[in-house]
Amino acid sequence: MMKVKKKFVNVEPISSAAKNRFVNIMNSFHACEVEQEKDGMYFLASLNKKYYMWLPKKGNEHWRVVK
Repeated sequence: MMKVKKKFVNVEPISSAAKNRFVNIMNSFHACEVEQEKDGMYFLASLNKKYYMWLPKKGNEHWRVVK
């Protein structure tokens, strides 16, 4: 049986709301697990599984996707 490799992306908070979530909910971890990928969007889960979000692959006004 093949093991499916998990995909991760790193995010960086830009807005004050995102910075607040990053520190208080995501434990300041930049890496997020990609749970779904479609139509140029990622569905991300924080490493501690306490925060989930849809994020455009290019980022938005709240989050930057870091390569």
